This record gives sequence, C-alpha cells and structure tokens, in this order.
Amino acid sequence: MNTPFIRNHQYNLIKKQVGLLQHACNNGADPKVIEAAQYSAQSKILDAFPSATKPQQEMLEKIVTLRKTEEFQHYLQSLEQYLEEFPSVSGKQITKLFPKNKKLKTPHVNDIDYRFISYLGWVDIATNKLFLVYHLNGQLAGIQGRYTPAKKGICFLCNGIGDIALFSAITKSKPANASPDYYKAIGNYICMDSHACNKRITDVSVLEKFLQEVLY
Repeated sequence: MNTPFIRNHQYNLIKKQVGLLQHACNNGADPKVIEAAQYSAQSKILDAFPSATKPQQEMLEKIVTLRKTEEFQHYLQSLEQYLEEFPSVSGKQITKLFPKNKKLKTPHVNDIDYRFISYLGWVDIATNKLFLVYHLNGQLAGIQGRYTPAKKGICFLCNGIGDIALFSAITKSKPANASPDYYKAIGNYICMDSHACNKRITDVSVLEKFLQEVLY
C-alpha cells in the first residue's frame, strides 16, 4: 500500500529542483557542475522531509540517477501516487468559518483536485474581499480581508511573479486596554490567482505565520 507523505508545497519544491537539474543536464554542463546540482537538489529535497522513512528517502534520492528528459518526467509522475491530499472541505464548513458574512460566495469545492493545493483561496469581486482557508494546527481555519489589485509583483506566499493584490486582514487580538474602536490590519501582497499560487508555493511557514498573526 502506498502511503501518501508528500504535500503539495513539497511536491512543488521537488519539481523546482528537478527543473534546475534537468536544465543542467540538457545544456551539456560540465560534469562537476551537474554533480553539484545533483547534490544541491538532493539535499534540499531531503531537508523538506525530516520525518521521511528510509524507503521514502531512497525514493526521493533517485533524483541523482536522472539524466534524460523522460527520466525526470517519469520521476515526477511516480511521486504523484504519494501526494497527500489537502483535507477536502464542504461549502457548509467554509460558511461556518465566516459566520458574519451572510452573503458568502464559496468556491466550487467539488471541482478541486485536493492533491495539488496547499490552501484554498478565492476572491469575491462583488464585496471586494479575498478569502483563505487552511488547516492550521489540525483545525480548519479561515481569514478574509479587503484586496486592492496591484501591478505585477512578487507574492509573499509563493515568491512567484504575477498579478498580485494587497490583501489586508483585520487581526482578532487586541491590547488589554484597547478602546472599542481599536483594530489592527495586516497586509501582504498575494497572488490573485490562487490556482497559480498553489502550483508555485514551496513553503507554507509564511502562510501559517500570517494566519497565526491574524487569528490569535
């Protein structure tokens, strides 16, 4: 039985390292350069799986044996069966996360391939709001905030360049002696297209930190 152990962001990291190594091999790089690229790719991939079992490590380490384009493709395809799905969510679960939003428009959750997402994100143009849903500390968590479209730039979640927006979310925490009108907003530039962002994100620590700052 194949036990899933690769999360979407980890798979994206593997794809990134595969791309770098494949580029070195396909462009006739010096053997020493290829060897250095192999070592770098293997190290970064293994570092992303500190809890991997011995068989899992051996599977991931096969990247150093690859040379041809079809071998790289087969390697990535062989890992897809080990992808750990983002726990599926229902529209009802999402609605419970945002009880004050009476006209909440939820995404089409049945159309999502949960193997290839690290978070669930969507925009509601009518209300000018952006929503993020993630499994934080074992529980489903969601935040919402206003967004202001910007020019192409770097997303704080995936570090990719694309169409971004300034996303501002109001934190729930307040100082002990704060007035009733007190509020604090935290803003970051994020991809408008969560699908593209999910294909690029290689580290969820920034996302988790942002959620922690907003929710607690």
